[in-house]
Amino acid sequence: MENDKLVCKSCGSDEFTQGELGGSMANVKPIKLDMLHFSSSPLILTICTNCGEVASMKVKKLHKFQ
Repeated sequence: MENDKLVCKSCGSDEFTQGELGGSMANVKPIKLDMLHFSSSPLILTICTNCGEVASMKVKKLHKFQ
């Protein structure tokens, strides 16, 4: 992700970092659970380094939803 194109909607900063939201309670799971999609995926967050606003969330292991 090219962070220089982002502008924080809360404070106007253009400096971001990324973090991962995971763990058994925080992972995203497919609604339709079948044997191919039994596991889950963490989320990658893009976070404003000035105020902490989350600018985006992205599924890390997208193949589990396809």
